[in-house]
Parts: sequence; structure tokens; C-alpha cells
Amino acid sequence: MSVQDRFSVVTGALGYTGRYITALLIHRGLRVRSLTAHPHRANPFGAQLETQPFRFDDPDALARSLEGAQAVFNTYWIRFPSGGLTFAQATANVKALIDAAKRAGVSRFIHISITNADPDSSLPYFRGKGLIERHLMHSGLRYGILRPALIFGHEDILLNNIAWMLRRFPLFPIPGDGNYRVQPIAVDDVAQLAVGLADQSADVIMDAVGPETFTFNQLVGLLARTVGSNSRIIHVSPSVQLILAKVFSVLTRDVTLTRDEIRGLMNDLLVSRQSPTATTRLSEWLVLNASTIGTHYRSEVAMRA
Repeated sequence: MSVQDRFSVVTGALGYTGRYITALLIHRGLRVRSLTAHPHRANPFGAQLETQPFRFDDPDALARSLEGAQAVFNTYWIRFPSGGLTFAQATANVKALIDAAKRAGVSRFIHISITNADPDSSLPYFRGKGLIERHLMHSGLRYGILRPALIFGHEDILLNNIAWMLRRFPLFPIPGDGNYRVQPIAVDDVAQLAVGLADQSADVIMDAVGPETFTFNQLVGLLARTVGSNSRIIHVSPSVQLILAKVFSVLTRDVTLTRDEIRGLMNDLLVSRQSPTATTRLSEWLVLNASTIGTHYRSEVAMRA
């Protein structure tokens, strides 16, 4: 394959973070191929993006789909088990992707991880991310590992749905004392950092975090002020919060919050020990988007369909 025919691969280019990475690569004049679990989903990039289905069940086919790629950007992951897909299987799938990239001679592998990923974590989400990081570091590939905390943007689910509830309900429950912290980063900044890692030659592990850190109390208060909410913010035990989340999930036919997500928040896992690596301030972004955030509920389950 000639130099002119080389391209980048983005897993989940039609998803949230992957869409922004893809748009940035295309803007730079690069060809992009997506490996996706939804090859028939609407493609906003048209002929500029080639889509192929994941072939985790066929290592040879998976390697062939990566042949000639200069870089692979992996955004594939799951927020919670669904449809028979567990965290263990998702972890095995990404390991298979890394092995296929090695076989295909990919020059660089960029993996979107999570702050405080840990292969020994008691939380499956963070443990799976940590196991993948370790596999990548021992794969022989040149790599960049990007560890975002809480990602916000126009297609965001968590902050949007908090704002949606603050617009509509008289009470908003927060688990525990709410003094645990989050360090939001704009999805545009995540894409910029990911593409920047592909331009480097050294192996890099980098937290992707914005310049502002909030306690969860402060974050909810900021969202409440942004949307002009009169909702009363109350504190409940994590077990009560989980019961309320399950009831709300039934009403919305969605998964709004899981036990592990509550534990991750309360254990300060969405904040970095490193200096900020992005510049977009959530407080300023909310001012610009106050009229639209939380006006419609966004369903994670519907987006996966």
C-alpha cells in the first residue's frame, strides 16, 4: 500500500468522542475508517468516512481491517453491561484490537482510557480500562494513552440529564455529602489531545482534564443556576440514590446511574493528580449553551440501539 493510501482508524467514529476525533482528522485532510458496532447508523461524514463492522470474533479479519493504518484511535468501551456484553468481554475485545493492530503493522495506537484506571480496581469499569492499558503497554506498539475524566459537550448525556432533571423536578438528590470532586473536560479538547498524541513518537500516558475542579455539590449548583432551576438539592445515602435511580430508569427505559458509577464518583476517581491539560472552562461553556442544555432528555439505551 502506498503512502497516499494510508489512513487512520477510529473505533466508534459515529459515537460521542470518536465523532470529534474523526471530524478533526478529516479537517486535517486525512482519510478515516471506522470500525463500529453500528455500521448502518447514519454517517454524517459521507464519503469522507469508510465504515466497517467490528470483527472481534475473527482475528484475521480484524487485522486486515487495520492494514495500512497509520494510527488507530480506540474509543470503544461500554458504560454498563448490556445485551450480554460484559466488562470482561469488552476488555477482551479491546485486547484483540490491540493484538490485531500489532499484526497489521499499525504505527501508533491511541487509547481513550479514564482517570485513575487501575487493573486492581474493585470497580469493573476502571479495572477493565487498567487491564487494557497494561496490555497495550506490553504489546510492542507505540502508544498514547489518554485518560479523560468527565467529558462534556453538546452530545453529553450526564450533565445534560442532570440539567434536564433540574429544569423539571422540585427535588434533586445527591448521594453522600457531595464533596467528592470532578474535573470536566470538553470533548473538543479530548479530540485535540488524542490527535496530538498520534503526532508524537514517544509512548505517552496523559490525563485529559480541564482547568476547573468542582465538588459534585458545586457542579450541580452551577447547572441549577445555568438553567434557572428552583429545584431543592438534597443529600441522600448511596443506597437511597440507587433506588431512586432504578425507579427513574424504569420510567425512562434507560440506565441513568449505576452502583459502580456512584462509587466511582464518591471515591474521587474523576479528578486528576496532574496539572490541567485542556483550556475550555465548563463554567464558560455553560453560559454559551444555557438555552439548550437539559431541554431534552438523552437516553443512553436509545443511543446504543
